[in-house]
Amino acid sequence: MNLHAVLPILVFSPILGIIVLALMPKTVDIPIKIVGFLATLPPLLLALACYLHFQFGKSLGAFSVAKEWIHFRGMGTEEPYFAVNFELALSGFQLLLVVLTAVVATLSAIAAARFIKKEVKGYFMLFLLLEIGMLGVFTAENLILFFIFFEVTLIPTFFLIGKWGYFEKEKAAFSFLIYNGFGSAVLLIVIMILFAKTGTTNMDTLAQIMADPSAPLSGDLKLGLLIGLLIAFGVKLPIFPLHSWMLKVHVQAPPSVVMIHSGILLKIGAYGLIRFGMGIFPGQFKTLATLIAVLGVINLLYGAFLAFIQTDFKMVLAYSSISHMGIVLIGLAAMNTAGLQGAIFQVVSHGLISALLFFLVGVLYERTDTSLLENLGGMAKGMPRAAGFLLAGGMASLGLPGMSGFVSEFMAFLGLFKEIPWLAAVGTIGIIMTAAYVLRAVLGITFGKSHREFTGVIDVKGVELVPVVVLMLLIVLIGVYPSVLSSPLHTTLETIMLGLGG
Repeated sequence: MNLHAVLPILVFSPILGIIVLALMPKTVDIPIKIVGFLATLPPLLLALACYLHFQFGKSLGAFSVAKEWIHFRGMGTEEPYFAVNFELALSGFQLLLVVLTAVVATLSAIAAARFIKKEVKGYFMLFLLLEIGMLGVFTAENLILFFIFFEVTLIPTFFLIGKWGYFEKEKAAFSFLIYNGFGSAVLLIVIMILFAKTGTTNMDTLAQIMADPSAPLSGDLKLGLLIGLLIAFGVKLPIFPLHSWMLKVHVQAPPSVVMIHSGILLKIGAYGLIRFGMGIFPGQFKTLATLIAVLGVINLLYGAFLAFIQTDFKMVLAYSSISHMGIVLIGLAAMNTAGLQGAIFQVVSHGLISALLFFLVGVLYERTDTSLLENLGGMAKGMPRAAGFLLAGGMASLGLPGMSGFVSEFMAFLGLFKEIPWLAAVGTIGIIMTAAYVLRAVLGITFGKSHREFTGVIDVKGVELVPVVVLMLLIVLIGVYPSVLSSPLHTTLETIMLGLGG
């Protein structure tokens, strides 16, 4: 097989599922769910094949694709004045996010098959379109293509929330659209300025141009563009105070959508800050490092303290996501190998942990029609398997050694302690608070005072065990054998650190 064809097939193969679904009658729910699930397997298998390709010592460069796409020509000349090529590629960092996306998408399709009860055909067509957008975001090698895929993720997510969510689904969907639309507008302005000033949107070329002292952008303009990127991707991450939309989405969206949103879509913000912020503007990123560290600590503490006082388990997990994304910012702000590695580990780790916990919340809500902590007390009596997995997921979230959360938090804080120890010391309060709110919520649900009768409530079983077991195994695998992540990151970390002068 021509390796240059792998990435286009990986990204666009869900289109085949969309076509098949479009031809099916909308009344046959079970066949539709089967087709929707099967359509997620080609990207998953190809992503795993790419990972194995790397592990066998072969270069990821063999997958790169670069084709002429859009050329803007000047008057009276055949030479392109501006050129935008169709470019896809994989670095070690991109590879990890592609694998994460493919895994969570497949498991989310299983969750959707279990929980989505109405208009299943429309749901899975939008879901597969969303997967195309996510895979494209993490493989695009130029900013225009990245932006197109970025926008592709917004449209289906809006409808998936607004159509299949809970009581205030429309409000959550429009809040998502307004905030993310604002972030997209800021991102587009940054891309257009870069394109106009340099004549290229290729990410590697832009990084080389910005490293040249004679680059056609002043230092102030570079700093302004980086601040624009910080705002655009800060909405997506999210960074306080650009976070309120995310709380609504995590509470109102269906579990299968929240698995994708918390597990993957939030990570686009972290990916953008690392790939564009640190990659294209390393000098300016150094200038803002302390500010980013402060924002990270605010995220960590704000999310942790608010999670501690919530009465709804969905809100606990929503604020927990804000808190854990603060650890990503802390790692990036350290500007050293340990911190950067911790930030990337946190991106992957939180993607798995949040997908697990939100799936379990979906199971609980489907069984009991509530997610209030006081109404779920004593769950271990009637749902021992679900309670056991919830406890394990909670331990991973608070950073128990032997699970992925510990590795990421340890590396991120190690990096910041080397650079800004006083701020890192303040941030450790957030780690203590994380243990407090996770134990309060999880122990309250599993072994707390019972306010309802769980006798006869069906425990997690059958196909529901697939997402739970797979995610739990991956969380433990990363915790006990971090090299599954660190080995693909070696070249990426070296490249970024060279750009930073480290």
